[in-house]
Amino acid sequence: MKKPIYLDNAATSHPKPEAVYRAVDDVLRKGASAGRGGHQQALSAARLVFETRELLAELFNAADSERFVFTANATTAINQALFGLLAAGDRVVTTSLEHNAVTRPLRALQDRGIEVVKVVADPVSGIVSADALKEACLAARTRLLLVNHCSNVYGAMQPVEGLGGWCHQHDILFMVDGSQSAGSFPIDFQTLAVDLFAAPGHKGLLGPQGTGFLYVAESLELTPLIYGGTGANSHSDLPPEELPERLECGTLNLPGLAGLKAAIEFIIDVGVMQIRQREIDLLKPLLRGLQQMAGVILYGPADPLLRGAAVSFTLRDYDPAEIGFILDQEENISVRVGLQCAPDAHRTIGTYPQGTIRVSPGYFTSETDIERFLQAIRRIAQRGDHDDSTTGVR
Repeated sequence: MKKPIYLDNAATSHPKPEAVYRAVDDVLRKGASAGRGGHQQALSAARLVFETRELLAELFNAADSERFVFTANATTAINQALFGLLAAGDRVVTTSLEHNAVTRPLRALQDRGIEVVKVVADPVSGIVSADALKEACLAARTRLLLVNHCSNVYGAMQPVEGLGGWCHQHDILFMVDGSQSAGSFPIDFQTLAVDLFAAPGHKGLLGPQGTGFLYVAESLELTPLIYGGTGANSHSDLPPEELPERLECGTLNLPGLAGLKAAIEFIIDVGVMQIRQREIDLLKPLLRGLQQMAGVILYGPADPLLRGAAVSFTLRDYDPAEIGFILDQEENISVRVGLQCAPDAHRTIGTYPQGTIRVSPGYFTSETDIERFLQAIRRIAQRGDHDDSTTGVR
C-alpha cells in the first residue's frame, strides 16, 4: 500500500498541529464545563473559553472578544446570522459562489418574504465584480450584502476589501463567509469593516471538527437561533441581553475549543503570512503541473496570488467520480469530487451536474505530495481502459 496523501483540506484540515491533539485529550480527562459551577474545574474551563475568544480577537484584530460567539460549525454560525437578523421585506444581495450553508438558509428565508439577489461571477476567473455587487445593492433598498471570501470549489478570492466601508456609507450590513479563508489569509475585521463573519474551526484554523464561530459587530443585535441554559441569569426565562451568552445556550464543546485554542496559538506563532506563503509555494507547482497536462481543464484564477488552496479541474472523457475512485483505491490519495455542496458555483463555470475533481493542499502538505499527485493524474490520463460510455463529460 502506498503512503496515504491527504489533499482534501478544503473539507477539513489534516493533520492538525500536534498540540491540538494533546489539548483535546487533556480537557477530556479533566472534565467540567464552562459556566456550570463555581468549583476550580468549572472556573478553569471558563478561563479556557475566555482565552480562546481573546486569541480569536488577536488573530482577526477585533476590538472586543465578547463579540465572538462559538458555534458547532460555520453552517450554524451562518444560520444564526441570517435567521437572527432578517425579517419579511428585507433584501439580501449575495453571489453565485455560495456554499449550501448560505444558499439553503436564504432559500428558506425567501419563503418568509426575504428577497434574495445573486450576482453571477465571471465564468473564467470565478471572481465577482465589486462594481456589480454595488450596483445590485443600489437597485433597491438592501439590508445585507453577503459574500463568500474564497470559493470552496475553485479557490477564487473575492474583492471584499472596501466593500464593508462602502456598505456602511449606504446603510447596508456586510457579512463575509470566511470558511475557506480564516487562518489561511491575513484578515483584519476593522479594516474589512465586517458586521458579521462566520468561519469553522476545523479548516484553515486547524482546529477540531465541531467548532466554529460567528463574529457580530458592536451595536448589532441578533435574535437567538436556539434557546436554553447559559449558566448565568438562571432566574429568568428570557435569554441574556449580552453577547456572547445571548447566542450561546447549551454546553459548549470544551474539548473542541481547547483544540481550537491550541490551533490558533500555533497559527499566531507561525504567522498567517508564513502560512499563506506556504500555500502559494504549493499552489505554484500544482497549477503549473495541471496546466501542462493534455485533456485537463483547470478552473479559477491561474495566478496563485488571487486564489486559495482549493483547485478544481476536470479530465477529458473521465467522470470526476471515476478519478476520485482511482486516486483513492490505486494511489491512496484523498481528494473531493462532485459538486462540493456549491451547485451554483458549478453552474457558473459550466461543470454542473458532474462537478469537478477538487484538490486542496494544506500547511502540512509537502512538495513530494504534490508531485506524487501530479504523477498519478498523468498515469490516469494516459490509460485507455476506463469505461466512459456513461460519463457525460464533455
